[in-house]
Amino acid sequence: MRLNYKKLGTGQPLIIIHGLFGSLDNWMTFAKTMSEKYEVYLVDARNHGQSPHSNVFNIQVMADDLKEFIDKHQLIDSIILGHSMGGKIAMQFAVEYSHLVSKLIIVDIAPKAYPVHHELIIEGLLSLDFNVIKTRNAADEKLIKYIPDLSVRQFLLKNLYWIEKERLAFRFNLEVIAKNIAEIGVAINSNGSQFIKPTLFIRGEKSNYILDSDREEIKSIFPKAVIGTIKNSGHWIHAEQPEAFLSMIKNFIA
Repeated sequence: MRLNYKKLGTGQPLIIIHGLFGSLDNWMTFAKTMSEKYEVYLVDARNHGQSPHSNVFNIQVMADDLKEFIDKHQLIDSIILGHSMGGKIAMQFAVEYSHLVSKLIIVDIAPKAYPVHHELIIEGLLSLDFNVIKTRNAADEKLIKYIPDLSVRQFLLKNLYWIEKERLAFRFNLEVIAKNIAEIGVAINSNGSQFIKPTLFIRGEKSNYILDSDREEIKSIFPKAVIGTIKNSGHWIHAEQPEAFLSMIKNFIA
C-alpha cells in the first residue's frame, strides 16, 4: 500500500507513526523541530489521514506497510518512533526487520495485549449523521454525551473534512476501524525474536498504558530498552509536555 507521507529536512531518517484515529498532521510541530538535524518522514497509517482505505486492518499488515514504505524510499539506519497504535506497528516492525532500524522510540504503549477500551468513542463517532450534522460545532455537541473530554473530542474532530460543498466526513475509515478494533490491542508477535538495539519507551505519568509490571515483558523483547516517564502528562505526551518530550528524545538519540 502506498502510504501518504510528508518529508522534512535532511540527515538520518526518522520515521514517525501516529496513533489510532490520528494522522501525520498531529506530529507536524515535533517533526519541524527534529527536521533541523534529521530527515523526517511523517506517515499516515492505512485507513487514516490521506492514506488509502482497506478492509484489512491489523498491526501486522501495517508493519508490512511500513516495510514497503522503507523499501520504496530506500531508507537505511532509520530511527522509528511510534505513538500508541503507531508504537505497536513500530514494535512489530522492529522485531521482524531489525536490520532496517537504528533506534526505536515507543510512546506510551507496551508490547502486551490491551482489552478494547474505545467503545464509547466509536459509538459516539458512529452516531454522527452527516446528512443532518453540517458543522464541526454540531458534531462536537453530539459527541459530548459519549466523550466528555474536550481535548479528545477536538483531536477526533480534526479528522473532519468536506467531501462535498455542504457535507462533512471523517478521513479515517470508521467502519473498518470499528469492525477490527480488537486487532489494535493484540500483543506483539515476536515469535521469540528480540530487538537488541537501543530502545526508548516513554510513558506519561498520568497514563496507565505502561505500568511498572510491564517492565519484564518489555525487557524480554527489547533487552536494551530504557523506560522514561514524563511528569504531568497523559497519553498524548508530545502535545501535553512538548519540551520535556523533545528533550528526552534528543538525549536518547544522541
